[in-house]
Amino acid sequence: MPLLDVNGTQVHVTDTGGKGPAVVFGHGLLFSGRMFADQVEALQDRYRCITIDWRGQGRTPPARTGGYDMDTLTNDLVGVIDQLGLERIHYVGLSMGGFVGMRLAARHGHRVRTLTLLDTSAGPEDPEKVARYRLLARIYRVVGMKPVRGQVEPIMFGPTFRADPGSRPRIDAWLADLAAVRRSGMQQAIYGVTDREPIFDEIAAITVPTLVVVGADDVATPVAKAEAIQAGICSSRLEVVEGAGHSSTIEQPAEVTRLLAEFLDEH
Repeated sequence: MPLLDVNGTQVHVTDTGGKGPAVVFGHGLLFSGRMFADQVEALQDRYRCITIDWRGQGRTPPARTGGYDMDTLTNDLVGVIDQLGLERIHYVGLSMGGFVGMRLAARHGHRVRTLTLLDTSAGPEDPEKVARYRLLARIYRVVGMKPVRGQVEPIMFGPTFRADPGSRPRIDAWLADLAAVRRSGMQQAIYGVTDREPIFDEIAAITVPTLVVVGADDVATPVAKAEAIQAGICSSRLEVVEGAGHSSTIEQPAEVTRLLAEFLDEH
């Protein structure tokens, strides 16, 4: 699908089409909609699966006017939903995609059938991490990922996944995707995450069925953050995925797909 003109910028979207209920996927920072490839493949026979690349990431170009904050990305998401003629969607968001998803469900609940939140947080970035992440972003902007890979990779992927030699092709594919984006846009996307406003005070307004999933070894948004979300949304339940870090859809795709498929089919 070509880039969509949405909210004053261009947004890259993939759409499997079909007449089934729409499932929209929002990826995590430093990734793209491709991080849901396994889930889309499993679900596309009975659901219309749509992925979005946020501003400056994946195949979405950097925005000329900024707007990398989570509220603006939420407006981008609403614009995509409108352009595709969708009334109500199942939304699945990982990390950054979850920051957006909670805003969507809290503020535009009539547009959402169900909400799935993977490896995410309703709070601000941990203060002790902000300076480190912003420094890594500045280094990455100047010289690319290679000098900071050793620090970034353990944040993105858990120890079980990284220790498995069979994981190397997927990690290498992630690095290749990162190398293909414009670093200026990715840097701004990183700042959008590090400087984000919390959404915790709004999540009590979420009334749609909600599945909260977190990798047991997630160091970026640990299990306690998922527990806080589950406690704050009355219609939610929590699942912890063993052997997964922050990128659970890639690290334990079969288990995440099973949980997601059962949840969607239930609703």
